[in-house]
Amino acid sequence: MTVRNAPPYAGSMLESLRGLGYALPTALADLVDNSITANSSEVAIHLEWAGPDSWVRIVDDGDGMDDAALEAGMRLGARDPRAERAASDLGRFGLGLKTASFSQARRLTVASRQNGGPVVCLRWDLDLIGQEPGAEWPLFEGPAQGSEKLLAPLEQMEHGTIVLWEKLDRIVTDGFAATDMIELADRVEAHFAMTFHRLLDGQQPTLRLLLNGRGVKPWDPYMIGHPGKALESPEYRILHTTGVTVQCHVLPHRDMLKPTEQESAAGPGGWTQQEGFYVYRNRRLLLAGGWLGLGDGGKPWPRDEAHRLARISLDIPNSADADWKINVLKSTANPPVRLRPQLHRLASETRDTARRVFAHRGHVAPVSGTRSDAVAEAWQVRRSAQGTSYRIAREHDLIASILKRAGSLKPDILAVLRLIEETVPVQRIWLDTAEDKETPRTGFTGASDEEVMETLSSMFEALVAFRGLSPAEARERLGRTPPFDRYLDLVSSLEVKDSL
Repeated sequence: MTVRNAPPYAGSMLESLRGLGYALPTALADLVDNSITANSSEVAIHLEWAGPDSWVRIVDDGDGMDDAALEAGMRLGARDPRAERAASDLGRFGLGLKTASFSQARRLTVASRQNGGPVVCLRWDLDLIGQEPGAEWPLFEGPAQGSEKLLAPLEQMEHGTIVLWEKLDRIVTDGFAATDMIELADRVEAHFAMTFHRLLDGQQPTLRLLLNGRGVKPWDPYMIGHPGKALESPEYRILHTTGVTVQCHVLPHRDMLKPTEQESAAGPGGWTQQEGFYVYRNRRLLLAGGWLGLGDGGKPWPRDEAHRLARISLDIPNSADADWKINVLKSTANPPVRLRPQLHRLASETRDTARRVFAHRGHVAPVSGTRSDAVAEAWQVRRSAQGTSYRIAREHDLIASILKRAGSLKPDILAVLRLIEETVPVQRIWLDTAEDKETPRTGFTGASDEEVMETLSSMFEALVAFRGLSPAEARERLGRTPPFDRYLDLVSSLEVKDSL
């Protein structure tokens, strides 16, 4: 058999690798991964604006590398992605340092020191590819002339690594100014706060991230422990796997959050983009939001307003990368077919709870979706082959008591109820919801106590006079009934009128 050797052309391949799709925040996160794998406790990132001479530097206090390890790390595909990795390793393909760096800069310099040993330094420069005789893949020793000072911090460290990006042609483009660099730094900070939040959080965090000298604070996607949450499930272990766990969350409705909490909880991508699964590997967030292709009737669930409060954390070990199809950018994950039914069931239950909370604004719905001893809902939703309809519940305590006392007006009252049912402006409500990114005002939002008391008093009278409940029982039931469960002071003040 005749065999040919067909190595890639260095220049063409390196230029092609620049188009993998990294943004600056994801590219820098890949470098932080390397620092974490090297046992760093602090990583400092600096974005320096200097026009066409702008640069980015990442300094960590990790184990560092000797000359042989650094050369191996600078090679493309230095490690076989099929090889077994340490459980704490955040890498997989042996490409992250190079592809992430080349996606933003044409010159990559890495200097490192191990255990007080000598500083070693190697450099890639895409502008010099093909210009060195006898070296198709030229890896230069030492920094570029004039860049030595940017590696100076390593001289004062016992061990650690510095990654330096120069010639930032994918960042500093035509029209790019200092204010753009500031906005870019803000996006990087938001991405770091989300991606590494588990490592940054706690009384004794395992990682400290500095961006332009300022510490990055973690962003909690789940508002752990907030009293307004409708669901914060136990941690479930997924069957037929090793080390895959899931925890389901439904965040509080905006009505139950302070303005600062609303802004924070929305996350870097906004409420709708942040809904869905959050996939972690070794406590590092890989995927933030989305439904992993799960859905009903062959159609994947979209990210929509009705389910924006649903967030599900999902942890996988790094040994499952191939099964979950983790890509080079660590931005996609696809659950194995055998696990999809379990994930679908958990996600469906979480989405149902989130939808109820969204529809009832501040109402915290229990997982079962029912409230014992509460007054029946005023509206009933009926689904059939002909479609969905909305009907006013005739057995509702207040409505039933009115109908009983209506006498000759009962037919007219029933006619009015039917007219209301048949003219509910469903399309208008849906359009307003989509445009305003919020459900229309209901539940006496913005109403005065006097307005609430008018309806509440009528409900109270109906329960006592029509249902035969004692005043204490009526108050107890109303206190469990939305939206009056948010007006407990008014409920407790209800008293039977003399006419009763």
